[in-house]
Amino acid sequence: MIRALFTAATGMVAQQMNVDTIANNLANVNTTGFKKSRVNFQDLLYETVKAAGTQTTAGTTTPEGIQIGHGVRPSSVAKIFSPGNLIATSNKFDIAIEGDGFFEVLLPDGTLAYTRDGAFKINQEGTLMTADGYAMQPQIDIPLDHEQVTIGPDGSVSVRVPGATTPTLLGPIQLTRFPNPAGLDARLGRNLLLQTEASGVPDTGNVGVQGRGFLAQGFLENSNVQTVEEIIQLIIAQRAYEANSNVIQTSDQMLQTANNVRR
Repeated sequence: MIRALFTAATGMVAQQMNVDTIANNLANVNTTGFKKSRVNFQDLLYETVKAAGTQTTAGTTTPEGIQIGHGVRPSSVAKIFSPGNLIATSNKFDIAIEGDGFFEVLLPDGTLAYTRDGAFKINQEGTLMTADGYAMQPQIDIPLDHEQVTIGPDGSVSVRVPGATTPTLLGPIQLTRFPNPAGLDARLGRNLLLQTEASGVPDTGNVGVQGRGFLAQGFLENSNVQTVEEIIQLIIAQRAYEANSNVIQTSDQMLQTANNVRR
């Protein structure tokens, strides 16, 4: 009964992390380029009371043993990089990625970060950058007197300026892929991800080649969070938490009964 108390406690702690993760998913249901997370669980060590295959009599062994588990723990919180729905904005600097890949941006300390958030702006010098002021890499500079900006599916950027008869080609925009995008570090927030040893070496190159996706100008990629799915997972987590709390109450009642036994 004492074991059951601690075993059920591990279940409650694990489900609390599950609820925390679901809450973060739901909070970012409208965050551009957000990728939902999922908690993965694994069971803890087992106490072997009797090993399977133990010899009972001459020539006879037990077909099954006795092993009692000690609960559960979260093994990882994985990012799910399924695509989100594209939303038309008609903003010339909004860019959605159709397929695999990330935009590469430069942080103030010189570190490279990666994002699926394509809500870009231009600063006073015409540099294409994120809402937080991080410049896209390779850097794209739009002439401030431009009349039209066209971003092709292949990442080519062309602008038409006053007095010019033909558009001027800039860019191109490039995308980055990772062998294991689930290993990227999301600690910065702000729709930014950082390279880690688990993510592998970034593979940056032209749009639409070697597995990289294409671009859609005037669109943004919405979060891939499905509200109904998250609500269902929330109900399941709540019931699992409640079931583990019932185990603690039952174990406590059994201990109380044992303490009240009189000769």
